[in-house]
Amino acid sequence: MVIEKADRKKVENESLYHLRVQDAWRSEFWLDLEMRGPSTLKDLDYYLRGIWLECCGHMSRFSIGSWRGKEIPKGRRADEVFKYGIELMHIYDFGTSSKTLIRVVGVRKGKPTTAHPIVLMARNLMPEAECIECKQPAAWLCMECLIEEDVWGTLCDEHAKTHPHDNYGEPIRLVNSPRMGMCGYYGPAEPPY
Repeated sequence: MVIEKADRKKVENESLYHLRVQDAWRSEFWLDLEMRGPSTLKDLDYYLRGIWLECCGHMSRFSIGSWRGKEIPKGRRADEVFKYGIELMHIYDFGTSSKTLIRVVGVRKGKPTTAHPIVLMARNLMPEAECIECKQPAAWLCMECLIEEDVWGTLCDEHAKTHPHDNYGEPIRLVNSPRMGMCGYYGPAEPPY
C-alpha cells in the first residue's frame, strides 16, 4: 500500500489534506487529491491548470464559498487554509470562467506519499458521449454546434469526417476536462506530475 511505503521513509510527519475537487456545473468531473500541508494555493492553482484548465494563461483566484466570497491569497499554505468541511471556489479565466469547488473531505497526519506538493488519488472516468447523428459513442466535439447553435455537438469518428460545420475548424477531440469547448482549451487533461 502507498501509505505503508511512505511510512517507512525517514521524513517528518505532516498534515495531509484529502481534497474533493469538482466542477461547479458538471459534477461528473471530479478529482480526489492529497495535498501536503506546507504546500500553497499557488501549487494547487498550478496543478488544476495542468490537469484541467490551462488554455491561454488566464488569471485565477481562490475564494471561500462562492465567487463573491473573500479572496484567499495564493501564497497561503494548505495547513493555514484547510479545515475539515471547508469549501473553496477556484475560478480560472474571468471571461469564459471555469469554476471549481474544492472541499476538504479528510485530514490525516503522516508521511507524504510523494515529494510533490499534490498527488492525484483518483479521478472520474471520461464521461460517455454519443454522436448527435447516429447515437454511437462519440470522440469529437463540433465547436460550431456549441457556439452557434448552443448544442453539445459530439460526433463519432465517422461523422466527425463528414460533419458539415467548419467555421471554427475541424471538430476537436473530447478530453476528460470540464473546460472542454471553452476558450482555447484542447487538453491534454493529464496530471502535471
